[in-house]
Amino acid sequence: MPKSPLWENAEFLAACASDRPKNEIMEEWQVSSGLVVDVRKHLGATADTARSREHGESDEITDNGDGTRRFQFIRHRPVTLEDARELIRSSGDNPDAYNVSIRTISYGSDQSSNKISAWPKAGVALAETYPLTHLYAEAERYRKQYRSAAPVTGSARATVVCVADMQLGKVARRGGTADTLARLEAKRGKLDALYAERHPGRILIADLGDGIEGFESGGNPAFTNDLSLPDQLDAYSTEMFKFVAQAGGFADVSVAVVASNHAAWRRGKQVLGNPSDDFGIFTHKQVQKVAEAAGIRADWNYPAEYDESLRVDILGVPLGFVHGNQFAPGKAIDWWQAQAFGGQAVAHCDVMVHGHYHSFSAGVAGTNPFTNRERMVFGCPTLDNGSDWFRQTAGRDSEPGLLVFDVTADGLDLGSVSIL
Repeated sequence: MPKSPLWENAEFLAACASDRPKNEIMEEWQVSSGLVVDVRKHLGATADTARSREHGESDEITDNGDGTRRFQFIRHRPVTLEDARELIRSSGDNPDAYNVSIRTISYGSDQSSNKISAWPKAGVALAETYPLTHLYAEAERYRKQYRSAAPVTGSARATVVCVADMQLGKVARRGGTADTLARLEAKRGKLDALYAERHPGRILIADLGDGIEGFESGGNPAFTNDLSLPDQLDAYSTEMFKFVAQAGGFADVSVAVVASNHAAWRRGKQVLGNPSDDFGIFTHKQVQKVAEAAGIRADWNYPAEYDESLRVDILGVPLGFVHGNQFAPGKAIDWWQAQAFGGQAVAHCDVMVHGHYHSFSAGVAGTNPFTNRERMVFGCPTLDNGSDWFRQTAGRDSEPGLLVFDVTADGLDLGSVSIL
C-alpha cells in the first residue's frame, strides 16, 4: 500500500517533529491520528501516548513490518474492555474500527495472564462504524496521483470507457463499499496510463447502469447492504464525477447513461413511473450540474423519456447503449435485431454495448447497411463485489473489469478493445 505523499513533505515532517499537540497537526493537515503517530515514531519524536502506570506495569507496541502490530500489555489485575480500547487508541488507531476479544486466565496465587486480540472490522460492521466520508478516505489510501495533462485537441480518435454494474452499497465475497471504492480508484489509475498513451481527442464515459445496489431489485437474501439508499446515491454521484473530472484533464468529455433494474424507481418487483424515472439518470443530472459549475467541458446524453436505450454518435460512428435487463442471457443480438422494426434508438448503430450480466462478451451482428461497417455487440464486465447467489446457483462468477475501446472516423478500432 503506497505511503501518504506527506511523508515527503518537509513542512509536515517538521510539524510532526515539533512538540505541538497531535490534534492540532491533524486539524491543520487534515490527516489521521495514525499518520502523525507513525511519522513521529519514524522521526524519534515524543508521541502523545505517555501515561502513568503502577510499578511493574507497562505497555509495549511493536510494528511487525508487515502492517500488523504486536501488543504487550502487563497489568496487576484482569484486563477490561476499556483497557483494550485505550491500548488501540494509544497506537493512533480508532478502537471503534476494531473487533476486540479479551481472555483472562487465572493460575492461582494471584497470578493471571491476559490476552487481547484486535482485528479490523470489514463490510457491514465497518460501514456501521464509519460514515461514508471515512470510506472515501480509506479508498484514497489506494489512490494514485492523477497525471496532469493538457487536453489534446484535433485528435481523430475517441476513447469509450464503459462503467457497468458498480452496485455501490453491495456486500459480497469481495467485500463492502470500501473495497468497491478502492477497486474504482485502481481502475482510474489504469485509465490515467491509457489516456496518456492513446491521446484521445474526446472521451465518452458510458454508464451502463446499476450504479447502486438499491433495496427493491430482488434477490435473496435482501437488505445485506452496508449503505442506506441516500448514501448509495451520494457514493454513486461522487464516483461518476471522479470519472468525468479525470477524463476532463485529458480531452473534451461526453457522458452517456441508461436506465437499469437496480437503479429503477420501484416498489418491490413493481417498477414505478417512466423509464426516465431512474435513480441513475437522476444522479447524472446532479453530476452534470457540478461538472458545469466546475468548468469541465462535458456534455450529457440521456435516453428519451420513454426509452431505455440510447444512441450517441462519436466521430460520426453511431454507438448504442442499453443496460441489458431487456433480454435473456445470450440474446443481445436477437433483441438488437428486433429494434430495427420499430426504428428504436440503437437500430442503426455500428456498436451496441450492454451491462447487467456481469461478464465480458463480444459478438458479430452482420453488416450495418447504413454505414457498411461490421456490427459488434459488447457485454461489459462487472465492477461490483461479486454475485454470490449466482455463484452458488450457477457455480461460476466473473472477475471485475472496466471495458475500454476506441473509435475513429473509420469506425470501431477492434484492436483497441481492452479490459482494465
